[in-house]
Amino acid sequence: MAETKTVKRVKAHIVPKKPAPTPDEPPVLSVQNLHTSFITDSGEVRAVNGVSFDLYKGKILGVVGESGSGKSVTAYSILQILDQNGRIVEGDIVFRDKSLLSYSQKEMDAFRGNKCSIIFQDPMTSLNPVFTVGYQLREALQLHTKYKTKQQATERAVQLLEMVGVNEPDKRLRQYPFELSGGMRQRVMIAMALACEPDILIADEPTTALDVTIQAQILELMKDLQEELGMAIILVTHDLGVIATMCDEIIVMYGGRVCERGTAEDIFYRPCHEYTKGLLKSLPNTDNMKERLVPISGTPINLLNMPEGCAFCPRCENAMKICLTEQPEELLMPDGHYAACWMNVKEAMDT
Repeated sequence: MAETKTVKRVKAHIVPKKPAPTPDEPPVLSVQNLHTSFITDSGEVRAVNGVSFDLYKGKILGVVGESGSGKSVTAYSILQILDQNGRIVEGDIVFRDKSLLSYSQKEMDAFRGNKCSIIFQDPMTSLNPVFTVGYQLREALQLHTKYKTKQQATERAVQLLEMVGVNEPDKRLRQYPFELSGGMRQRVMIAMALACEPDILIADEPTTALDVTIQAQILELMKDLQEELGMAIILVTHDLGVIATMCDEIIVMYGGRVCERGTAEDIFYRPCHEYTKGLLKSLPNTDNMKERLVPISGTPINLLNMPEGCAFCPRCENAMKICLTEQPEELLMPDGHYAACWMNVKEAMDT
Protein backbone atom coordinates (compact mmCIF):
# COMPACT_ATOMS: atom_id res chain seq x y z
CA MET A 1 0.00 0.00 0.00
CA ALA A 2 1.46 3.32 -1.03
CA GLU A 3 1.88 5.81 1.75
CA THR A 4 0.26 9.21 1.60
CA LYS A 5 2.58 11.91 0.34
CA THR A 6 3.27 15.12 2.21
CA VAL A 7 1.62 18.14 0.64
CA LYS A 8 3.71 21.30 0.48
CA ARG A 9 2.43 24.41 2.18
CA VAL A 10 1.00 27.09 -0.04
CA LYS A 11 2.25 30.07 1.92
CA ALA A 12 0.95 32.82 -0.34
CA HIS A 13 -2.65 31.66 -0.10
CA ILE A 14 -3.27 31.66 3.62
CA VAL A 15 -2.93 33.60 6.82
CA PRO A 16 -3.02 30.91 9.55
CA LYS A 17 -5.67 31.35 12.19
CA LYS A 18 -6.42 29.38 15.33
CA PRO A 19 -9.57 27.24 15.36
CA ALA A 20 -12.51 29.38 16.41
CA PRO A 21 -14.20 28.31 19.66
CA THR A 22 -17.63 26.75 19.34
CA PRO A 23 -20.20 29.54 19.78
CA ASP A 24 -22.37 29.35 22.88
CA GLU A 25 -25.50 30.30 20.95
CA PRO A 26 -27.24 27.79 18.65
CA PRO A 27 -26.54 27.87 14.90
CA VAL A 28 -28.61 30.23 12.79
CA LEU A 29 -28.83 27.47 10.15
CA SER A 30 -28.33 23.72 10.46
CA VAL A 31 -28.18 21.40 7.43
CA GLN A 32 -28.72 17.83 8.56
CA ASN A 33 -27.95 14.77 6.38
CA LEU A 34 -29.18 16.53 3.24
CA HIS A 35 -29.88 14.41 0.14
CA THR A 36 -30.98 16.17 -3.06
CA SER A 37 -31.69 14.40 -6.36
CA PHE A 38 -32.75 15.29 -9.89
CA ILE A 39 -34.99 12.96 -11.87
CA THR A 40 -33.88 12.79 -15.52
CA ASP A 41 -34.65 10.59 -18.52
CA SER A 42 -31.41 8.74 -17.82
CA GLY A 43 -32.24 8.12 -14.17
CA GLU A 44 -31.79 9.71 -10.75
CA VAL A 45 -28.90 12.14 -10.41
CA ARG A 46 -27.90 12.14 -6.74
CA ALA A 47 -26.31 15.56 -6.55
CA VAL A 48 -26.10 15.87 -2.74
CA ASN A 49 -25.55 12.80 -0.59
CA GLY A 50 -25.69 13.33 3.15
CA VAL A 51 -24.28 16.82 3.66
CA SER A 52 -24.38 18.25 7.19
CA PHE A 53 -23.06 21.51 8.64
CA ASP A 54 -23.92 24.29 11.08
CA LEU A 55 -23.73 28.00 10.30
CA TYR A 56 -23.34 30.49 13.13
CA LYS A 57 -24.15 34.19 13.32
CA GLY A 58 -21.30 36.41 12.17
CA LYS A 59 -19.30 33.52 10.70
CA ILE A 60 -18.23 32.70 7.14
CA LEU A 61 -18.48 29.09 5.98
CA GLY A 62 -16.59 28.19 2.81
CA VAL A 63 -17.87 25.36 0.61
CA VAL A 64 -15.24 24.29 -1.92
CA GLY A 65 -15.12 21.63 -4.61
CA GLU A 66 -14.87 21.11 -8.35
CA SER A 67 -17.79 21.46 -10.74
CA GLY A 68 -20.40 18.78 -10.04
CA SER A 69 -19.39 18.33 -6.39
CA GLY A 70 -22.84 19.42 -5.18
CA LYS A 71 -21.88 22.70 -3.55
CA SER A 72 -24.27 24.93 -5.54
CA VAL A 73 -27.11 22.39 -5.29
CA THR A 74 -26.65 22.44 -1.51
CA ALA A 75 -27.07 26.23 -1.55
CA TYR A 76 -30.12 26.07 -3.82
CA SER A 77 -31.64 23.38 -1.58
CA ILE A 78 -31.49 25.77 1.37
CA LEU A 79 -33.52 28.36 -0.54
CA GLN A 80 -35.62 25.67 -2.29
CA ILE A 81 -34.96 27.15 -5.73
CA LEU A 82 -34.16 23.84 -7.42
CA ASP A 83 -35.19 23.05 -10.98
CA GLN A 84 -38.59 21.42 -11.38
CA ASN A 85 -37.04 17.95 -11.58
CA GLY A 86 -35.06 18.48 -8.36
CA ARG A 87 -36.22 17.51 -4.88
CA ILE A 88 -34.92 17.02 -1.37
CA VAL A 89 -35.32 13.30 -0.71
CA GLU A 90 -33.88 13.03 2.79
CA GLY A 91 -32.58 15.14 5.65
CA ASP A 92 -33.57 18.50 7.07
CA ILE A 93 -32.67 22.20 6.93
CA VAL A 94 -33.34 24.03 10.19
CA PHE A 95 -33.47 27.82 10.49
CA ARG A 96 -33.66 29.10 14.06
CA ASP A 97 -35.13 25.85 15.44
CA LYS A 98 -37.74 25.46 12.68
CA SER A 99 -37.49 23.18 9.66
CA LEU A 100 -37.56 24.99 6.34
CA LEU A 101 -39.10 21.86 4.82
CA SER A 102 -42.23 22.51 6.90
CA TYR A 103 -42.61 26.08 5.59
CA SER A 104 -45.61 26.99 3.49
CA GLN A 105 -45.03 28.68 0.14
CA LYS A 106 -45.83 32.05 1.72
CA GLU A 107 -43.39 31.46 4.57
CA MET A 108 -40.70 30.36 2.12
CA ASP A 109 -41.23 33.47 0.00
CA ALA A 110 -40.75 35.58 3.14
CA PHE A 111 -37.62 33.60 4.09
CA ARG A 112 -36.00 34.29 0.72
CA GLY A 113 -34.65 37.81 0.79
CA ASN A 114 -35.84 38.74 4.28
CA LYS A 115 -33.87 36.07 6.14
CA CYS A 116 -31.61 34.59 3.48
CA SER A 117 -30.36 36.17 0.24
CA ILE A 118 -28.18 34.83 -2.55
CA ILE A 119 -25.65 36.31 -4.94
CA PHE A 120 -25.59 34.24 -8.12
CA GLN A 121 -22.35 33.38 -9.86
CA ASP A 122 -22.62 35.32 -13.11
CA PRO A 123 -22.88 39.11 -12.69
CA MET A 124 -23.20 39.52 -16.45
CA THR A 125 -26.59 37.79 -16.62
CA SER A 126 -28.02 38.11 -13.10
CA LEU A 127 -29.62 41.52 -13.74
CA ASN A 128 -32.52 42.00 -16.16
CA PRO A 129 -31.09 43.81 -19.21
CA VAL A 130 -34.33 45.63 -20.11
CA PHE A 131 -34.81 47.45 -16.78
CA THR A 132 -32.65 50.10 -15.18
CA VAL A 133 -30.61 49.33 -12.08
CA GLY A 134 -32.83 51.69 -10.10
CA TYR A 135 -36.03 49.95 -11.18
CA GLN A 136 -34.70 46.55 -10.13
CA LEU A 137 -33.42 47.76 -6.76
CA ARG A 138 -36.65 49.64 -6.01
CA GLU A 139 -38.72 46.59 -6.94
CA ALA A 140 -36.83 44.44 -4.41
CA LEU A 141 -37.14 47.09 -1.73
CA GLN A 142 -40.84 47.79 -2.26
CA LEU A 143 -41.73 44.09 -2.30
CA HIS A 144 -39.74 42.94 0.70
CA THR A 145 -39.00 45.91 2.97
CA LYS A 146 -40.66 48.85 4.73
CA TYR A 147 -39.64 51.22 1.93
CA LYS A 148 -42.94 51.15 0.04
CA THR A 149 -43.06 54.45 -1.86
CA LYS A 150 -40.91 55.17 -4.88
CA GLN A 151 -39.12 58.01 -3.09
CA GLN A 152 -38.37 55.90 -0.03
CA ALA A 153 -37.11 53.02 -2.14
CA THR A 154 -34.95 55.34 -4.26
CA GLU A 155 -33.33 56.92 -1.20
CA ARG A 156 -32.64 53.49 0.27
CA ALA A 157 -31.26 52.24 -3.08
CA VAL A 158 -28.78 55.12 -3.10
CA GLN A 159 -27.71 54.22 0.45
CA LEU A 160 -27.20 50.58 -0.53
CA LEU A 161 -25.10 51.47 -3.58
CA GLU A 162 -22.97 53.75 -1.43
CA MET A 163 -22.58 50.93 1.09
CA VAL A 164 -21.14 48.58 -1.54
CA GLY A 165 -18.80 51.20 -2.96
CA VAL A 166 -20.61 52.22 -6.16
CA ASN A 167 -19.59 55.73 -7.20
CA GLU A 168 -22.19 58.25 -8.41
CA PRO A 169 -25.12 56.12 -7.16
CA ASP A 170 -27.79 58.55 -8.42
CA LYS A 171 -26.40 58.19 -11.92
CA ARG A 172 -26.13 54.40 -11.68
CA LEU A 173 -29.81 54.09 -10.78
CA ARG A 174 -30.71 55.54 -14.18
CA GLN A 175 -28.37 53.22 -16.09
CA TYR A 176 -29.03 49.80 -17.61
CA PRO A 177 -26.90 46.77 -16.66
CA PHE A 178 -25.04 46.77 -20.00
CA GLU A 179 -23.70 50.22 -19.16
CA LEU A 180 -21.90 48.88 -16.09
CA SER A 181 -18.70 46.84 -15.79
CA GLY A 182 -18.76 43.30 -14.43
CA GLY A 183 -17.43 44.38 -11.06
CA MET A 184 -20.01 47.16 -10.84
CA ARG A 185 -22.82 44.74 -11.68
CA GLN A 186 -21.65 42.38 -8.97
CA ARG A 187 -21.70 45.25 -6.47
CA VAL A 188 -25.27 46.00 -7.53
CA MET A 189 -26.16 42.34 -6.98
CA ILE A 190 -24.63 42.48 -3.49
CA ALA A 191 -26.61 45.65 -2.77
CA MET A 192 -29.79 43.89 -3.90
CA ALA A 193 -29.00 40.88 -1.71
CA LEU A 194 -28.46 43.16 1.29
CA ALA A 195 -31.66 45.16 0.70
CA CYS A 196 -33.62 43.20 3.30
CA GLU A 197 -30.71 42.99 5.77
CA PRO A 198 -30.78 39.17 5.81
CA ASP A 199 -29.43 36.96 8.56
CA ILE A 200 -27.73 34.72 5.97
CA LEU A 201 -26.02 35.60 2.69
CA ILE A 202 -25.21 32.83 0.22
CA ALA A 203 -22.53 33.82 -2.30
CA ASP A 204 -22.42 31.30 -5.15
CA GLU A 205 -19.13 31.78 -6.99
CA PRO A 206 -19.33 35.57 -6.48
CA THR A 207 -16.10 36.30 -8.39
CA THR A 208 -16.80 34.26 -11.53
CA ALA A 209 -15.97 36.12 -14.79
CA LEU A 210 -14.26 38.96 -12.92
CA ASP A 211 -10.58 39.82 -13.29
CA VAL A 212 -8.22 39.26 -10.36
CA THR A 213 -8.18 42.88 -9.18
CA ILE A 214 -11.98 43.10 -9.11
CA GLN A 215 -12.20 39.69 -7.41
CA ALA A 216 -10.10 40.97 -4.53
CA GLN A 217 -12.27 44.09 -4.22
CA ILE A 218 -15.51 42.08 -4.15
CA LEU A 219 -14.17 39.65 -1.53
CA GLU A 220 -12.88 42.49 0.64
CA LEU A 221 -16.26 44.21 0.32
CA MET A 222 -18.11 41.07 1.42
CA LYS A 223 -15.79 40.64 4.39
CA ASP A 224 -16.26 44.26 5.46
CA LEU A 225 -20.05 44.07 5.13
CA GLN A 226 -20.15 40.80 7.06
CA GLU A 227 -18.23 42.36 9.94
CA GLU A 228 -20.35 45.53 9.84
CA LEU A 229 -23.76 43.84 9.63
CA GLY A 230 -22.99 40.68 11.62
CA MET A 231 -24.64 38.33 9.12
CA ALA A 232 -23.56 34.76 8.43
CA ILE A 233 -22.18 33.95 4.97
CA ILE A 234 -21.99 30.72 2.98
CA LEU A 235 -19.27 31.22 0.36
CA VAL A 236 -19.52 28.66 -2.44
CA THR A 237 -16.48 28.42 -4.71
CA HIS A 238 -14.09 26.10 -6.54
CA ASP A 239 -11.15 28.44 -5.84
CA LEU A 240 -9.09 27.53 -2.77
CA GLY A 241 -7.35 30.89 -2.91
CA VAL A 242 -10.69 32.67 -2.45
CA ILE A 243 -11.62 30.90 0.77
CA ALA A 244 -8.18 30.81 2.39
CA THR A 245 -8.29 34.24 4.00
CA MET A 246 -12.08 34.67 4.13
CA CYS A 247 -13.58 31.77 6.01
CA ASP A 248 -13.88 30.74 9.65
CA GLU A 249 -14.62 27.16 8.59
CA ILE A 250 -14.22 25.28 5.31
CA ILE A 251 -15.91 22.14 4.04
CA VAL A 252 -14.49 20.32 1.02
CA MET A 253 -17.04 18.47 -1.13
CA TYR A 254 -16.70 15.76 -3.75
CA GLY A 255 -19.43 13.67 -5.34
CA GLY A 256 -22.12 15.34 -3.25
CA ARG A 257 -20.42 14.41 0.02
CA VAL A 258 -18.29 16.24 2.57
CA CYS A 259 -14.69 14.97 2.39
CA GLU A 260 -13.10 17.20 4.98
CA ARG A 261 -13.98 20.10 7.26
CA GLY A 262 -11.92 22.44 9.40
CA THR A 263 -10.26 25.85 9.54
CA ALA A 264 -8.18 27.22 6.66
CA GLU A 265 -5.07 26.24 8.59
CA ASP A 266 -6.34 22.65 8.90
CA ILE A 267 -7.21 22.34 5.22
CA PHE A 268 -4.06 23.97 3.81
CA TYR A 269 -1.42 22.77 6.28
CA ARG A 270 -2.81 19.47 7.56
CA PRO A 271 -5.01 17.96 4.80
CA CYS A 272 -6.17 14.45 5.64
CA HIS A 273 -8.38 13.47 2.69
CA GLU A 274 -6.79 12.32 -0.55
CA TYR A 275 -9.03 14.64 -2.59
CA THR A 276 -8.00 17.68 -0.54
CA LYS A 277 -4.36 16.72 -1.00
CA GLY A 278 -4.95 16.44 -4.73
CA LEU A 279 -6.48 19.91 -4.85
CA LEU A 280 -3.47 21.38 -3.05
CA LYS A 281 -1.00 19.60 -5.35
CA SER A 282 -2.68 21.29 -8.31
CA LEU A 283 -1.96 24.76 -6.88
CA PRO A 284 1.24 26.63 -7.85
CA ASN A 285 4.04 26.31 -5.29
CA THR A 286 5.14 29.87 -4.52
CA ASP A 287 8.52 28.60 -3.25
CA ASN A 288 9.30 27.14 -6.66
CA MET A 289 7.20 28.53 -9.51
CA LYS A 290 9.04 26.25 -11.98
CA GLU A 291 7.70 23.16 -10.27
CA ARG A 292 5.25 21.25 -12.43
CA LEU A 293 1.63 21.13 -11.27
CA VAL A 294 0.15 17.71 -10.54
CA PRO A 295 -3.46 17.36 -11.75
CA ILE A 296 -5.91 14.92 -10.19
CA SER A 297 -5.98 11.89 -12.49
CA GLY A 298 -9.14 10.36 -13.93
CA THR A 299 -12.49 11.96 -14.69
CA PRO A 300 -15.17 13.46 -12.42
CA ILE A 301 -17.64 11.04 -10.88
CA ASN A 302 -20.81 10.02 -12.73
CA LEU A 303 -23.64 11.06 -10.40
CA LEU A 304 -25.99 8.67 -12.22
CA ASN A 305 -23.82 5.75 -11.15
CA MET A 306 -22.43 6.51 -7.72
CA PRO A 307 -19.95 3.96 -6.32
CA GLU A 308 -20.91 1.99 -3.23
CA GLY A 309 -17.87 3.15 -1.33
CA CYS A 310 -15.85 6.36 -1.34
CA ALA A 311 -16.86 8.70 -4.17
CA PHE A 312 -13.21 9.62 -4.81
CA CYS A 313 -12.03 6.00 -4.91
CA PRO A 314 -11.86 5.68 -8.77
CA ARG A 315 -9.39 8.60 -8.91
CA CYS A 316 -7.42 7.93 -5.73
CA GLU A 317 -3.82 6.70 -6.01
CA ASN A 318 -3.97 5.20 -2.51
CA ALA A 319 -7.35 3.46 -2.76
CA MET A 320 -7.80 0.22 -0.80
CA LYS A 321 -10.30 -2.61 -1.21
CA ILE A 322 -12.56 -1.25 1.51
CA CYS A 323 -12.77 2.07 -0.37
CA LEU A 324 -14.63 0.29 -3.18
CA THR A 325 -17.43 -1.07 -1.03
CA GLU A 326 -17.88 1.08 2.10
CA GLN A 327 -18.34 4.82 2.58
CA PRO A 328 -15.93 6.23 5.16
CA GLU A 329 -17.40 8.07 8.11
CA GLU A 330 -16.05 11.42 9.25
CA LEU A 331 -13.18 10.82 11.63
CA LEU A 332 -11.92 13.34 14.21
CA MET A 333 -8.26 14.10 13.49
CA PRO A 334 -5.76 14.66 16.34
CA ASP A 335 -5.70 18.41 15.60
CA GLY A 336 -9.49 18.70 15.95
CA HIS A 337 -10.77 18.81 12.36
CA TYR A 338 -12.69 16.09 10.49
CA ALA A 339 -12.01 14.00 7.39
CA ALA A 340 -13.84 11.08 5.78
CA CYS A 341 -11.06 8.91 4.37
CA TRP A 342 -10.14 5.27 5.00
CA MET A 343 -6.44 6.19 4.85
CA ASN A 344 -6.83 7.92 8.20
CA VAL A 345 -8.34 4.79 9.72
CA LYS A 346 -5.41 2.75 8.39
CA GLU A 347 -2.85 5.20 9.75
CA ALA A 348 -4.58 5.20 13.14
CA MET A 349 -4.46 1.39 13.24
CA ASP A 350 -0.80 1.34 12.21
CA THR A 351 0.28 3.67 15.04
